[in-house]
Amino acid sequence: MEKIELTCIMCPLGCQLVVSKDKNAITVTGNNCQRGEIFGKEEVTCPMRMVTSSVKTSKGVKACRTTKPVPKSMVFDVMKEIEKLRLKSVKFGEVVIKNVLNTGADIVITAND
Repeated sequence: MEKIELTCIMCPLGCQLVVSKDKNAITVTGNNCQRGEIFGKEEVTCPMRMVTSSVKTSKGVKACRTTKPVPKSMVFDVMKEIEKLRLKSVKFGEVVIKNVLNTGADIVITAND
């Protein structure tokens, strides 16, 4: 049985999780809530991450982010898609890439021009 130790990032408590994985089941201990159990299981099967970056515009660079986490294995590919953008102007909340790389996440602007 494989055991992995993680710090849960789902809330400010930062529970110290132990995720045990064998061929039939995944169990999580050390969590103080159900979110920790969900995080632990997801982290060993398909880890997800939010992506924050910046977009080049005619007025400089503006902050952006994904609207939901994307698979950790795709973070650098998402960053490459953001890097391709050259925009004239943007406004807060504007979607600049819809469903980036078919992840279900949009890239939105988090700052005004």
